[in-house]
Amino acid sequence: MRASRAPRPSAPRTGHQLALPRSAGWGGRRKGAGRPRTGTAGVSHRTRPRLRKEDVVHVTAPTVPRFRTLRTRAHAAVLRAALTRGRDRFGLRVIHFSVQPGHLHFIVEAQSTRALTRGTQGLLIRIAKRLNALVGGRGRVFRDRFHARAVRSPREVRHLLVYVLQNARHHPETGAPRRGAWADAFSSARFFDGWSRPLHIAGTLPTGPPPVVEARSWLLTVGWRRHGLVRPEEGPAGAAPGAARPPRSRRRRAVSARAPRRGCS
Repeated sequence: MRASRAPRPSAPRTGHQLALPRSAGWGGRRKGAGRPRTGTAGVSHRTRPRLRKEDVVHVTAPTVPRFRTLRTRAHAAVLRAALTRGRDRFGLRVIHFSVQPGHLHFIVEAQSTRALTRGTQGLLIRIAKRLNALVGGRGRVFRDRFHARAVRSPREVRHLLVYVLQNARHHPETGAPRRGAWADAFSSARFFDGWSRPLHIAGTLPTGPPPVVEARSWLLTVGWRRHGLVRPEEGPAGAAPGAARPPRSRRRRAVSARAPRRGCS
């Protein structure tokens, strides 16, 4: 019988990984490289600026073409229900809003940038679901990510209030009068306590809780009022020829009265 041989010990492997050649840089610009451009870019996807607790934020949400017309009673009821449920969530508080052709405007208070993002996304998702249920469809309701801009001075906040509440004067298809006392029924104008005089707003007064909450920030409660209450005749800048402008503060009037005119001694 043949004896079996003992296995030979294997030599340790000394292989090594081959090094790849290093490039001198990022390779240079190449035609057709990168994400394809569709021509539908909207709001920039850059990091949003950091917010402070006392900041007032103007949020604009553009809608897709099939939801361009939202200024009807049926749509208003759906939007009101969604706002009532999402007006104060995730650190976001909805103070005012207006419904315009192709977009929605909001004036909000947010505790932080994260609260602004989470609260607005939650609110827009709630609105989108209800609008799709109303028309019996599905799919996108908002065209792009929302646009947000912080407003940090009393005068800017006053301009923002006029711009949002009276924004329908910007759009002829809304039928808003070009001049005279008027307030938009498809906005939170009926819940605004900063009018210079009592104002009748067309439409039946909705029942139930309001779709907005009371402001807490100094800018929205006290600061903007230093530049005068809002007159019903006012409109956003450039809304219509002859539209009334916000009155200047008493301090600026006093300064301009004391300042001598040029060319006069």
